[in-house]
Amino acid sequence: MQRTVPVTGLRTALLHQRAPVPAVNGVSKPMKPGGYADGCADIAYALRSAGETIITPVSQPDPVKDLDWSFPDTVSGVREAVERGANVLWANTNLHSLHAIVEIQDELIQKGIRLFGQNPLLVEKYDDKEWANRWLAKQKGLETSFPKSMLYRTGDQGEAGNFPLPAMAKPVRGRGSHGVTKVSTAEELMMALDKLLKESDAVLLEEYLDGEEITITVMPPGDYTKDYWALPVVYRFDQIDGVMPWNGTVPVTENSRVITPEESDADRAYSDTQAKCVLVAQLLEATAPIRIDCRRLSEGGPFVLFDVNVKPNAGGPGRPGRDGQAALTTMSAEAIGWDWPEFAVNLLRTAQPLAAVLSHGK
Repeated sequence: MQRTVPVTGLRTALLHQRAPVPAVNGVSKPMKPGGYADGCADIAYALRSAGETIITPVSQPDPVKDLDWSFPDTVSGVREAVERGANVLWANTNLHSLHAIVEIQDELIQKGIRLFGQNPLLVEKYDDKEWANRWLAKQKGLETSFPKSMLYRTGDQGEAGNFPLPAMAKPVRGRGSHGVTKVSTAEELMMALDKLLKESDAVLLEEYLDGEEITITVMPPGDYTKDYWALPVVYRFDQIDGVMPWNGTVPVTENSRVITPEESDADRAYSDTQAKCVLVAQLLEATAPIRIDCRRLSEGGPFVLFDVNVKPNAGGPGRPGRDGQAALTTMSAEAIGWDWPEFAVNLLRTAQPLAAVLSHGK
Protein backbone atom coordinates (compact mmCIF):
# COMPACT_ATOMS: atom_id res chain seq x y z
CA MET A 1 0.00 0.00 0.00
CA GLN A 2 1.52 3.32 -1.07
CA ARG A 3 1.87 5.94 1.65
CA THR A 4 0.20 9.30 1.03
CA VAL A 5 2.59 12.23 1.41
CA PRO A 6 0.96 15.46 2.68
CA VAL A 7 1.36 18.19 0.07
CA THR A 8 2.85 21.58 0.88
CA GLY A 9 0.32 23.77 -0.93
CA LEU A 10 3.18 25.54 -2.69
CA ARG A 11 3.42 26.22 -6.43
CA THR A 12 6.86 25.20 -7.59
CA ALA A 13 8.83 25.91 -10.75
CA LEU A 14 12.12 24.21 -11.57
CA LEU A 15 15.01 26.22 -13.05
CA HIS A 16 17.66 24.67 -15.30
CA GLN A 17 20.99 26.22 -16.29
CA ARG A 18 20.83 28.20 -19.52
CA ALA A 19 24.43 29.47 -19.86
CA PRO A 20 27.88 28.86 -18.32
CA VAL A 21 28.68 30.39 -14.95
CA PRO A 22 30.84 33.54 -15.28
CA ALA A 23 34.54 32.92 -14.58
CA VAL A 24 35.90 34.12 -11.24
CA ASN A 25 39.53 35.33 -11.24
CA GLY A 26 40.10 33.47 -14.49
CA VAL A 27 38.74 30.20 -13.07
CA SER A 28 35.64 28.81 -14.76
CA LYS A 29 33.20 26.01 -13.95
CA PRO A 30 32.23 23.61 -16.74
CA MET A 31 28.57 23.48 -17.65
CA LYS A 32 26.78 20.15 -17.70
CA PRO A 33 25.36 19.36 -21.15
CA GLY A 34 21.65 20.14 -21.02
CA GLY A 35 22.02 22.35 -17.96
CA TYR A 36 20.41 19.82 -15.56
CA ALA A 37 17.12 19.94 -17.48
CA ASP A 38 16.92 16.15 -17.20
CA GLY A 39 17.19 16.30 -13.41
CA CYS A 40 14.66 19.14 -13.30
CA ALA A 41 12.18 16.95 -15.15
CA ASP A 42 12.79 14.05 -12.75
CA ILE A 43 12.21 16.32 -9.74
CA ALA A 44 9.12 18.02 -11.18
CA TYR A 45 7.61 14.69 -12.26
CA ALA A 46 8.15 13.22 -8.78
CA LEU A 47 6.66 16.25 -7.05
CA ARG A 48 3.61 16.20 -9.30
CA SER A 49 3.16 12.46 -8.69
CA ALA A 50 3.10 13.24 -4.95
CA GLY A 51 0.31 15.77 -5.50
CA GLU A 52 2.38 18.97 -5.58
CA THR A 53 1.44 21.85 -7.88
CA ILE A 54 4.17 22.20 -10.50
CA ILE A 55 4.38 25.23 -12.77
CA THR A 56 5.73 24.34 -16.21
CA PRO A 57 6.37 26.24 -19.45
CA VAL A 58 3.78 24.12 -21.28
CA SER A 59 0.31 23.22 -20.12
CA GLN A 60 0.67 19.47 -20.64
CA PRO A 61 4.34 18.50 -20.17
CA ASP A 62 5.43 15.31 -21.91
CA PRO A 63 7.12 12.91 -19.45
CA VAL A 64 9.90 12.17 -21.93
CA LYS A 65 10.66 15.78 -22.91
CA ASP A 66 13.08 17.31 -20.41
CA LEU A 67 12.50 20.95 -21.35
CA ASP A 68 8.74 20.66 -20.85
CA TRP A 69 9.30 20.61 -17.08
CA SER A 70 11.52 23.58 -16.23
CA PHE A 71 12.36 27.17 -17.07
CA PRO A 72 15.76 28.55 -18.08
CA ASP A 73 17.45 30.40 -15.22
CA THR A 74 17.48 33.71 -17.09
CA VAL A 75 15.65 36.90 -16.09
CA SER A 76 12.94 36.19 -18.67
CA GLY A 77 12.73 32.53 -17.64
CA VAL A 78 12.40 33.36 -13.94
CA ARG A 79 9.80 36.04 -14.64
CA GLU A 80 7.79 33.67 -16.82
CA ALA A 81 7.75 31.06 -14.06
CA VAL A 82 6.48 33.62 -11.55
CA GLU A 83 3.93 35.08 -13.98
CA ARG A 84 2.57 31.57 -14.52
CA GLY A 85 1.94 31.31 -10.79
CA ALA A 86 5.08 29.92 -9.12
CA ASN A 87 5.76 31.03 -5.57
CA VAL A 88 8.74 28.70 -5.14
CA LEU A 89 11.79 28.55 -7.39
CA TRP A 90 13.67 25.25 -7.16
CA ALA A 91 17.12 26.25 -8.43
CA ASN A 92 18.41 22.99 -9.88
CA THR A 93 21.22 24.98 -11.47
CA ASN A 94 24.57 26.57 -10.67
CA LEU A 95 23.91 29.77 -8.76
CA HIS A 96 26.28 32.75 -8.57
CA SER A 97 26.34 36.43 -7.59
CA LEU A 98 25.32 37.60 -11.08
CA HIS A 99 22.45 35.13 -11.39
CA ALA A 100 19.03 36.27 -12.58
CA ILE A 101 17.59 35.59 -9.12
CA VAL A 102 20.01 38.17 -7.71
CA GLU A 103 19.42 40.62 -10.54
CA ILE A 104 15.66 40.79 -9.93
CA GLN A 105 15.69 39.92 -6.23
CA ASP A 106 13.68 42.99 -5.21
CA GLU A 107 10.67 42.10 -7.35
CA LEU A 108 10.89 38.44 -6.32
CA ILE A 109 11.03 39.34 -2.63
CA GLN A 110 8.11 41.75 -3.06
CA LYS A 111 6.07 38.89 -4.53
CA GLY A 112 6.91 36.59 -1.62
CA ILE A 113 8.93 34.09 -3.66
CA ARG A 114 10.63 31.25 -1.82
CA LEU A 115 13.86 29.61 -2.98
CA PHE A 116 15.08 26.04 -2.76
CA GLY A 117 18.82 26.46 -3.11
CA GLN A 118 21.89 28.04 -1.57
CA ASN A 119 22.52 31.77 -1.23
CA PRO A 120 23.62 32.80 -4.76
CA LEU A 121 25.82 35.52 -3.25
CA LEU A 122 27.98 32.87 -1.55
CA VAL A 123 27.94 29.89 -3.90
CA GLU A 124 30.79 31.04 -6.13
CA LYS A 125 33.00 31.37 -3.04
CA TYR A 126 32.10 27.90 -1.81
CA ASP A 127 32.51 26.46 -5.32
CA ASP A 128 36.22 27.35 -5.13
CA LYS A 129 37.41 24.02 -3.78
CA GLU A 130 40.87 25.30 -2.91
CA TRP A 131 39.52 28.24 -0.90
CA ALA A 132 36.70 26.28 0.73
CA ASN A 133 38.91 23.40 1.90
CA ARG A 134 41.62 25.76 3.15
CA TRP A 135 39.12 27.92 5.05
CA LEU A 136 37.25 24.99 6.53
CA ALA A 137 40.50 23.32 7.66
CA LYS A 138 41.17 26.38 9.86
CA GLN A 139 37.89 26.01 11.74
CA LYS A 140 37.73 24.43 15.18
CA GLY A 141 36.98 20.73 14.94
CA LEU A 142 38.08 20.43 11.31
CA GLU A 143 41.81 21.17 11.60
CA THR A 144 43.00 17.80 10.26
CA SER A 145 39.93 16.92 8.21
CA PHE A 146 41.00 18.03 4.71
CA PRO A 147 43.74 16.78 2.36
CA LYS A 148 47.05 18.51 1.79
CA SER A 149 46.78 20.56 -1.36
CA MET A 150 48.37 23.10 -3.66
CA LEU A 151 46.95 25.63 -6.11
CA TYR A 152 48.78 25.53 -9.45
CA ARG A 153 48.51 28.37 -11.93
CA THR A 154 49.94 28.94 -15.38
CA GLY A 155 53.59 29.84 -14.96
CA ASP A 156 54.14 27.83 -11.77
CA GLN A 157 56.08 25.14 -13.65
CA GLY A 158 58.71 24.65 -10.97
CA GLU A 159 56.26 24.36 -8.10
CA ALA A 160 54.30 21.28 -9.11
CA GLY A 161 57.43 19.10 -9.01
CA ASN A 162 57.55 19.55 -5.24
CA PHE A 163 54.11 18.05 -4.64
CA PRO A 164 54.27 14.41 -3.47
CA LEU A 165 52.92 11.76 -5.83
CA PRO A 166 50.56 10.04 -6.34
CA ALA A 167 48.18 12.98 -6.29
CA MET A 168 44.83 14.10 -7.67
CA ALA A 169 44.68 16.91 -10.22
CA LYS A 170 41.26 18.53 -10.48
CA PRO A 171 39.50 21.73 -11.55
CA VAL A 172 39.26 24.37 -8.84
CA ARG A 173 35.59 24.87 -9.73
CA GLY A 174 34.69 21.36 -10.74
CA ARG A 175 31.51 19.52 -11.64
CA GLY A 176 31.38 15.95 -10.45
CA SER A 177 34.31 13.90 -11.70
CA HIS A 178 34.87 16.14 -14.73
CA GLY A 179 38.61 16.56 -15.27
CA VAL A 180 39.61 14.77 -12.06
CA THR A 181 42.76 12.74 -12.73
CA LYS A 182 45.02 10.57 -10.59
CA VAL A 183 48.69 11.23 -11.42
CA SER A 184 51.49 8.90 -10.32
CA THR A 185 54.48 10.20 -12.27
CA ALA A 186 55.90 13.62 -13.13
CA GLU A 187 54.97 13.02 -16.77
CA GLU A 188 51.35 12.19 -15.90
CA LEU A 189 51.22 15.27 -13.69
CA MET A 190 52.35 17.63 -16.44
CA MET A 191 49.95 16.06 -18.95
CA ALA A 192 47.04 16.52 -16.54
CA LEU A 193 48.03 20.11 -15.78
CA ASP A 194 48.33 20.98 -19.47
CA LYS A 195 44.87 19.55 -20.15
CA LEU A 196 43.17 21.25 -17.21
CA LEU A 197 44.82 24.61 -17.86
CA LYS A 198 43.15 24.68 -21.27
CA GLU A 199 39.81 24.98 -19.43
CA SER A 200 40.80 27.31 -16.61
CA ASP A 201 43.67 29.41 -15.24
CA ALA A 202 44.24 27.26 -12.14
CA VAL A 203 44.37 23.61 -11.09
CA LEU A 204 44.04 22.07 -7.64
CA LEU A 205 46.53 19.37 -6.62
CA GLU A 206 45.55 17.19 -3.67
CA GLU A 207 47.22 14.34 -1.87
CA TYR A 208 45.90 10.97 -2.99
CA LEU A 209 43.68 9.29 -0.44
CA ASP A 210 44.07 5.55 -0.81
CA GLY A 211 41.29 4.28 1.44
CA GLU A 212 37.55 3.69 1.39
CA GLU A 213 35.36 6.38 -0.19
CA ILE A 214 32.03 7.53 1.19
CA THR A 215 29.63 10.40 0.63
CA ILE A 216 27.45 12.11 3.21
CA THR A 217 24.43 14.34 2.62
CA VAL A 218 23.63 16.98 5.23
CA MET A 219 20.09 18.28 5.36
CA PRO A 220 19.27 21.87 6.36
CA PRO A 221 16.79 22.71 9.11
CA GLY A 222 13.20 22.09 8.06
CA ASP A 223 9.80 20.93 9.27
CA TYR A 224 11.35 17.77 10.76
CA THR A 225 14.14 19.43 12.80
CA LYS A 226 15.53 22.87 13.60
CA ASP A 227 19.11 21.66 13.26
CA TYR A 228 21.37 20.44 10.47
CA TRP A 229 21.53 16.64 10.31
CA ALA A 230 23.19 13.95 8.24
CA LEU A 231 21.53 11.25 6.19
CA PRO A 232 23.05 7.74 6.33
CA VAL A 233 26.51 7.20 4.86
CA VAL A 234 26.81 5.94 1.28
CA TYR A 235 29.79 3.73 0.42
CA ARG A 236 31.33 4.21 -3.06
CA PHE A 237 33.18 1.45 -4.92
CA ASP A 238 34.48 0.44 -8.37
CA GLN A 239 36.50 3.61 -8.93
CA ILE A 240 38.36 3.80 -12.24
CA ASP A 241 42.02 4.68 -11.64
CA GLY A 242 41.11 6.24 -8.33
CA VAL A 243 38.16 8.31 -9.64
CA MET A 244 34.42 7.66 -9.45
CA PRO A 245 33.02 7.58 -13.00
CA TRP A 246 30.49 10.19 -14.05
CA ASN A 247 26.96 9.06 -13.17
CA GLY A 248 25.92 9.62 -16.79
CA THR A 249 28.24 6.75 -17.68
CA VAL A 250 27.75 4.49 -14.67
CA PRO A 251 24.59 5.05 -12.57
CA VAL A 252 25.43 5.53 -8.91
CA THR A 253 23.12 2.64 -8.03
CA GLU A 254 25.70 0.34 -9.65
CA ASN A 255 28.73 1.52 -7.69
CA SER A 256 27.27 2.73 -4.40
CA ARG A 257 25.33 1.38 -1.45
CA VAL A 258 24.16 2.71 1.91
CA ILE A 259 26.12 1.25 4.80
CA THR A 260 24.07 -0.72 7.29
CA PRO A 261 23.42 0.41 10.88
CA GLU A 262 25.53 -2.54 12.01
CA GLU A 263 28.47 -1.35 9.91
CA SER A 264 28.10 2.16 11.28
CA ASP A 265 27.94 0.96 14.88
CA ALA A 266 31.06 -1.18 14.37
CA ASP A 267 33.22 1.73 13.17
CA ARG A 268 32.95 5.07 14.93
CA ALA A 269 34.73 6.77 12.00
CA TYR A 270 31.40 6.88 10.14
CA SER A 271 29.50 8.82 12.82
CA ASP A 272 32.54 11.01 13.52
CA THR A 273 32.64 11.96 9.84
CA GLN A 274 28.90 12.63 9.77
CA ALA A 275 29.38 15.02 12.69
CA LYS A 276 32.17 16.84 10.82
CA CYS A 277 29.99 17.15 7.74
CA VAL A 278 27.19 18.64 9.84
CA LEU A 279 29.72 21.15 11.19
CA VAL A 280 30.67 22.10 7.62
CA ALA A 281 27.01 22.75 6.76
CA GLN A 282 26.66 24.90 9.86
CA LEU A 283 29.77 26.91 9.02
CA LEU A 284 28.56 27.46 5.45
CA GLU A 285 25.06 28.30 6.72
CA ALA A 286 23.68 26.04 4.02
CA THR A 287 20.06 26.71 3.11
CA ALA A 288 19.72 23.52 1.05
CA PRO A 289 21.30 20.06 1.30
CA ILE A 290 25.03 19.72 0.74
CA ARG A 291 26.91 16.53 -0.12
CA ILE A 292 30.48 15.89 1.02
CA ASP A 293 32.75 13.24 -0.47
CA CYS A 294 35.25 11.69 1.93
CA ARG A 295 38.02 9.08 1.85
CA ARG A 296 40.24 7.40 4.36
CA LEU A 297 43.88 8.34 3.98
CA SER A 298 44.59 4.62 4.35
CA GLU A 299 42.52 1.55 5.05
CA GLY A 300 41.09 1.55 8.57
CA GLY A 301 42.10 5.16 9.25
CA PRO A 302 39.97 8.26 9.80
CA PHE A 303 38.11 9.85 6.91
CA VAL A 304 39.30 13.02 5.18
CA LEU A 305 36.74 15.40 3.64
CA PHE A 306 37.90 16.20 0.12
CA ASP A 307 34.95 17.59 -1.86
CA VAL A 308 32.17 19.81 -0.52
CA ASN A 309 29.33 19.98 -3.04
CA VAL A 310 26.90 22.83 -2.39
CA LYS A 311 24.75 21.61 -5.30
CA PRO A 312 24.20 17.92 -4.68
CA ASN A 313 22.21 16.13 -7.35
CA ALA A 314 18.76 15.02 -6.25
CA GLY A 315 16.85 12.72 -8.50
CA GLY A 316 15.12 9.43 -8.79
CA PRO A 317 13.13 7.07 -10.99
CA GLY A 318 9.61 7.63 -12.23
CA ARG A 319 9.76 9.16 -15.68
CA PRO A 320 9.85 6.75 -18.64
CA GLY A 321 13.41 5.60 -19.34
CA ARG A 322 14.82 7.04 -16.11
CA ASP A 323 14.65 3.97 -13.87
CA GLY A 324 18.37 4.06 -13.02
CA GLN A 325 18.53 7.73 -12.10
CA ALA A 326 18.52 7.56 -8.29
CA ALA A 327 21.05 10.06 -6.91
CA LEU A 328 23.35 9.47 -3.95
CA THR A 329 21.22 11.74 -1.78
CA THR A 330 18.10 9.83 -2.82
CA MET A 331 19.68 6.47 -1.99
CA SER A 332 20.54 7.77 1.45
CA ALA A 333 17.02 9.10 2.01
CA GLU A 334 15.53 5.75 1.05
CA ALA A 335 17.50 4.19 3.90
CA ILE A 336 15.42 6.18 6.42
CA GLY A 337 12.16 5.29 4.71
CA TRP A 338 11.68 8.19 2.31
CA ASP A 339 10.96 7.01 -1.21
CA TRP A 340 11.87 9.37 -4.04
CA PRO A 341 8.57 11.33 -4.30
CA GLU A 342 8.42 11.73 -0.50
CA PHE A 343 12.06 12.83 -0.40
CA ALA A 344 11.39 15.39 -3.13
CA VAL A 345 8.48 16.82 -1.11
CA ASN A 346 10.59 16.91 2.06
CA LEU A 347 13.31 18.77 0.17
CA LEU A 348 10.69 21.25 -1.04
CA ARG A 349 9.63 21.82 2.58
CA THR A 350 13.08 23.35 3.24
CA ALA A 351 12.52 26.18 0.72
CA GLN A 352 12.86 29.55 2.44
CA PRO A 353 11.76 33.10 1.60
CA LEU A 354 14.29 34.55 -0.83
CA ALA A 355 15.12 37.41 1.52
CA ALA A 356 16.04 34.91 4.24
CA VAL A 357 18.22 32.87 1.88
CA LEU A 358 20.10 35.98 0.71
CA SER A 359 20.74 36.99 4.33
CA HIS A 360 22.58 33.75 5.20
CA GLY A 361 26.34 33.91 5.55
CA LYS A 362 26.56 37.70 5.70
